Formats: sequence, structure tokens, C-alpha cells
Amino acid sequence: MSALPAVTNLQAFEAVARRKSFALAASELHLTASAISHQVSRLEAHLGVRLFERSAHGVRLSAAGDLYLAKIGGALSAIASATEDVRQGVSNSLYVHSAPSIASLWLMSRLRVFAQTFPDISLNLSAAHTPSDFALGQADIDIRYGIPNWPDLVVEPLFEERIVPLASPEFIRQHRLKRVEQLFGVKLIQSNVSVVQWADWFGEFSDKRAPDWFAVRFDRAQMSLDAATLGLGVALESTTIAARHIAERKLKPIFGLDQAVKVKAHFVVYPPRHAKRPSVKAFVEWIHGEAARS
Repeated sequence: MSALPAVTNLQAFEAVARRKSFALAASELHLTASAISHQVSRLEAHLGVRLFERSAHGVRLSAAGDLYLAKIGGALSAIASATEDVRQGVSNSLYVHSAPSIASLWLMSRLRVFAQTFPDISLNLSAAHTPSDFALGQADIDIRYGIPNWPDLVVEPLFEERIVPLASPEFIRQHRLKRVEQLFGVKLIQSNVSVVQWADWFGEFSDKRAPDWFAVRFDRAQMSLDAATLGLGVALESTTIAARHIAERKLKPIFGLDQAVKVKAHFVVYPPRHAKRPSVKAFVEWIHGEAARS
């Protein structure tokens, strides 16, 4: 038996999973519901697992189906994009995957420069907390956030960041914040995915343990920064990622930049085999130049 199932079966599975209906998937793919059902059944037989739980109330992914969709979704998207590129005559596409916050708060504002500098490169950008799977061909380059533990890949740090307490100027005035110990009397915002937590910051700049209660918690820096802008409390975030908020005077480092935890947490990541691609080389050199100017 071939290790790869038929693409038509994969398309049927993805459409049913996305539309949560065999009838809607059939309409989208211009097939009958019966044909879609047969394609899904053939895929289930090929895999030896049930991909959907069917009931009188409709259809939903099984645990195995949910896991399988997460694995193949990016690959199907990559195939569709590559196919469209060929149809449109685009011969120099670049697929970049990124952690969400750096994509929206740092990279997006610079993409116009990249487009002007490299007008022959068709850039495709996606963003998610989950790293791309290079084995599935989901991306040429990944901009990852976290502790760099990605063997067999080229891993290049983008920049060193200063992680500091940030709050709106009005919040700082209202609470007359001038000293570290005053943070114990105000609401703190927790960024769950940050590599630097409040415990790390207080460990460096206070004799007391960090509070273990937070006003709000978020899984994205964007939301933590927006919450601090709205006066919901003090965020502990990177001045690089928060550069626009600071420049627009929506947020301010409470204690300046002296009391900052310095880290390298954003990385350009790609397989060694991608390094020879002209578009990859161009993007990597360009983004390092932008990082150096940050």
C-alpha cells in the first residue's frame, strides 16, 4: 500500500472537517455527498482509523482526525498555493511562517520595504504559535519565539530584547509609580507564553517574590500590550515588540531601560537545504538588516 493517500481523499477530508458537513463539503468541491462520503471512507481505510464521529446532530472530528488535520492542513495549503503560483506564472514564491506577535507588531510594518526591495519575490506570510513543520513543506522560513531547541535546523537570533514593566502614562501618574516595591500594590498583567515571567524580573530587581495573582492573563504579547494601553495594569513585555506603543506614547517603561531583563528570544529558523534558495537568502539578509536597525 502506498504511504501517501490520494489527494482527492485528503481534499474531501479537509473540506468536511472545515465545513462540519458532508453536504456543504460536496457543494464546495462540486461532488455529491455520497462521493465525498466514499472518499473519506477510503481515507479512513487507508489510515486504519476513524476520522469523524457521525451522529444525528452532525459530524465532528475524532481525536485521530483532529490530530491528522493539524498535520496535513499546512501541507494542503502549501500545495494549493504552489499550484496557484504556477497557474499565475509566479516563479519566485517565499513562504514565511511567524510567531503572531512579532508578525503583527514588528514585521508587518516593514514588509513594504521588502516588497519594494525585492519586487520579483511573491511573499506568503502566515502566523501561529505552533511552529511550521518543514518536513511537510509548510514554510521556507520560520520566525520562532522561545528557547532555541530546534536540532538539525539553522537557528539565527534576530536581536537582543529588553523586557521591562510597561504601563500607560495615565496609569503611571494615577498610581505615582516610581519604585519597584509599588508594583506589589497595582494590577499586573501576565503574558503566559513569554520567556521572561514576572518571577524572573522580580528575581533580578527585588528582594521579594513576585505576586502569584494577576488581573488578567493572555497568550499573546499583542493582547498584553493592548490591555496595558487600556489601563488594565502593568505588562512585562519587550520594548522591541512594543516599540510602536512606546513611540505613540500609549505605553511607557515605568523604570526606564536600566531595570530590564535582556534576552534573545526571536529567531530566524530554516533547514540547511533552504539556504541555497535565492529568495530565502534575500529574506534572511533583509530581516537581519531590519533587526539591526530596530
